[in-house]
Amino acid sequence: MFGRHSRWLRGAIGGSTVLGLLSYIQSEKKVVHNAWTTNFEPLMKWGYNWDKREYFYLINDKPDGDDTGKRSKPTALRHIFLIRHGQYEQGAKIKSEKRLTALGRQQAELVGQRLKELKFNYTCMLRSSKVRAQETSDIIIKNFPDLPTENCDLLQEGAPLSPDPPVEDYVVSEETSFKDGPRIEAAFRKYFYRPDVDQTSDSHEIIVCHGNVIRYFLLRLLQLPPEGWMRIQLGHCSMTWVVILPDGVPVIAQIGDVGFMPEELLTG
Repeated sequence: MFGRHSRWLRGAIGGSTVLGLLSYIQSEKKVVHNAWTTNFEPLMKWGYNWDKREYFYLINDKPDGDDTGKRSKPTALRHIFLIRHGQYEQGAKIKSEKRLTALGRQQAELVGQRLKELKFNYTCMLRSSKVRAQETSDIIIKNFPDLPTENCDLLQEGAPLSPDPPVEDYVVSEETSFKDGPRIEAAFRKYFYRPDVDQTSDSHEIIVCHGNVIRYFLLRLLQLPPEGWMRIQLGHCSMTWVVILPDGVPVIAQIGDVGFMPEELLTG
């Protein structure tokens, strides 16, 4: 299935990768209408057209009498690095005062160094408009002074829907999920899709946002019930590495990697 990318995938999925074999067993087939609504269950078979951009083939320079033409398919990979913001002043009552702590700034320095060590030619940095995400990305960007940066309100923190199983002392109201769910889903649809046929080389994007948002993205990518978003733990300034193959199949190379930080700096 992975073709020429199989060697890279074997390397990426080994070592520090947290994700193992995922399976989901269900007794009956159900159709998914809106992934951000409750009672979501995956299809029995993988939905290849999850991003509504599936390519069967494109006709280019079709010769006379030829009903097939030349096939043109995507060949590049999309690498997306999801970075959770650093530790911040959670006790602050005013949103603008929920700034990074001194420890959070150290965490941001380290994840920025880690991204630099990977030596990728990053395409852009997308970031939540929340203060803590802005401050985190400002520290990271020092390693890439020429990297284009874009703010996005869709990437702000929120509660996409009520968690299942329920979490003690954590209640998501209908009003909250009605507001946050479609917004976070809109962010997913905006930033997660297979490479375009016109993309001739691999791309590497950085997204700095929030734990709940990243957890929801992962379950949507894997076509697993998004109600399970609270079952994934992500530390501050952790790095989650997503690869979307040319045929649209997503591979989670790393989830919540914090192996580049000393133990005394780990928070979550």
